[in-house]
Amino acid sequence: MVIVTTIRRDVVTVPAAQLGPDNPLPPLSPLDEVHRIDDRDREDLPRDVARQVGHAPLRSLLPVRVRDGYGRTREPRDIDALVIENDRLRATVFPALGGRIASLVHKPTGRELLYRNPVFQPASFALNGAWYSGGIEWNIGATGHTTLSCSPLHAARVPAPDGGEMLRLWEWERLRDLPFQVDVWLPEGSDFLYVGVRVRNPHEHPVATYWWSNIAVPEERRVLAPAEEAWHFGYERRLRRVPVPSYDGTDRTYPLNSTFAADYFYEVPDGRRRWIAALDGDGHGLVQTSTDVLRGRKLFVWGTGSGGRRWQEWLTEPGTGGYCEIQAGLARTQLEHVRLEAESEVSWLEAYGPLTAPPEGEWTDVLREAEGRLEEVLPRADVDAAYEAWRAHADTEPGEILATGSGWGALEVLRADWKLPGTPFGEHTLGDAQAPWRELLRTGSFPEPRRVRPPGGTLVASHWRDMLESAPATPLTEYHLGVAQWHAGDRAQAVRSWERALELAPSLWPLLRCLAVADRESGNLERAADRYADAFDDLCHERRDNGESWTAATAALGREAVEALLAVRRPAAARAVWARLHPETRARGRFRLLEAEILYAEGRREAARAVFDAGFEVADLREGAEALDRLWARVSDGPLPARHDFRMRPSTPWGAGQVTPGRER
Repeated sequence: MVIVTTIRRDVVTVPAAQLGPDNPLPPLSPLDEVHRIDDRDREDLPRDVARQVGHAPLRSLLPVRVRDGYGRTREPRDIDALVIENDRLRATVFPALGGRIASLVHKPTGRELLYRNPVFQPASFALNGAWYSGGIEWNIGATGHTTLSCSPLHAARVPAPDGGEMLRLWEWERLRDLPFQVDVWLPEGSDFLYVGVRVRNPHEHPVATYWWSNIAVPEERRVLAPAEEAWHFGYERRLRRVPVPSYDGTDRTYPLNSTFAADYFYEVPDGRRRWIAALDGDGHGLVQTSTDVLRGRKLFVWGTGSGGRRWQEWLTEPGTGGYCEIQAGLARTQLEHVRLEAESEVSWLEAYGPLTAPPEGEWTDVLREAEGRLEEVLPRADVDAAYEAWRAHADTEPGEILATGSGWGALEVLRADWKLPGTPFGEHTLGDAQAPWRELLRTGSFPEPRRVRPPGGTLVASHWRDMLESAPATPLTEYHLGVAQWHAGDRAQAVRSWERALELAPSLWPLLRCLAVADRESGNLERAADRYADAFDDLCHERRDNGESWTAATAALGREAVEALLAVRRPAAARAVWARLHPETRARGRFRLLEAEILYAEGRREAARAVFDAGFEVADLREGAEALDRLWARVSDGPLPARHDFRMRPSTPWGAGQVTPGRER
């Protein structure tokens, strides 16, 4: 048999914003998570959903860092791509950007089956910040968009089940300390792209896990899923059961029929085939189906409100068309985490391809016809058979390496001597970020830096914390130990570790900042403000140059210090911090907003309003954030300008106990 499926390297050039440096401050604050439900809704949930909604929530983003150094200036940029195609489909994958499938083209018709974003524009939607829209993304870790959204994955050629080539993507997910793989292949002559996914737990204890495959499609579609009910979740944080397709007199399976952003988690009955499709007015579009392990199906809509439309423009280019998301996950809803037993794994197979079926008509008839068409072009039994065939190849060692991810998996494999067939994490991938932790593993001591610089990231898993506790108590070791203890919930001990380090540390500001966070979280806002001011002063005296790492540290600490000082009504001290920021930092949109807050706190309402009138863009505005409209309501009596309208829920007058759904980074 002649195999016509190929995998080749390519370069895609698009207008792109630079990612910039990561935030060097450890994320000690509670996880910024908008997907939490009102306690009133828990008693009405099915038992398994209620159990998994409360299962193993993350304490923080640690050991991952926040990615907030990007801007909104876009210039042509080459993005490395891997293209897998046969005579029917062509899939374009971005291995350095989360392994996302950026495009899926049906070659006989020339149709793009996905929403393909014409730009690369990070925005603060991932758990750790930077994320971009479009294509098919692989969300693992915890509720929300993965921390790997804009990070590189390992990639290699692997023999496919039909004897051709398969593209393997793999990495180490750091929030849950789990390795995973995504195998992508196209059988000869197939109209469907097959994706085999495996998540492994090599630990001797259970671990919570999470997976949702997120597919962006044009929003001028009708979304079909085999369900008569769905769980509706909006940015009011209410989870309620609603009928499908219509409720409140409106058919919600048309994304443009909703006013505000919302999730619809479909209740697919047990035993029913798992699938979801998005079809245009002529009945053409994309269908996704899978083996039954991937049980959940979801529709996300931005809505037609001014905030939803503004977000659509923000994530791409005005005039390029909007999108919605159809998704498939391990649980019924994205509010749940699933228990993965010790030394076990979970795996499934997905298929993506074109579907043509009548989208209009009575819901039951539309579903019956679409499901019948799907069975004709891809029988359910064929999906199950493809899964079994793939499982026999899941452990096959990769051939030619096509892209390299991080060295964190290699460090964990080195520590535990794990055998993970099919997903090698070689020592050659270890880099500067892993070097001090490899030294700790090898010698039992954490190395002090050879030159003054911001401290690197902290590993917080219990085995690394134990090593830090046994290591000689140098200032940097105590700093990292305190971060790990804080993550473990031992806050009093963390504070003691940081205070011990202060006595000998040549660099005080990282420790003072950690202690300031501890004060803030315990409600001692005045002392937190004092420590933030001292930390920023120490940093300004210590920083050696205007290089990327020092500039990022100054911006991050300066912002937190200003916010802490404003919280205790000390605008003069906040102004003093502001004045010592780099001019380039003060010109960024996030800091223009901060300037307006300082002006308002100084009683200069008109000057604060003038900052809005001059115009600015907060590049890292957080999903669900309402800082812009809150401040606007204080400095102006007029309606919120469209360029600042990112509201994702019905408006509520500020005051009267308003609760913000998310804190912006």
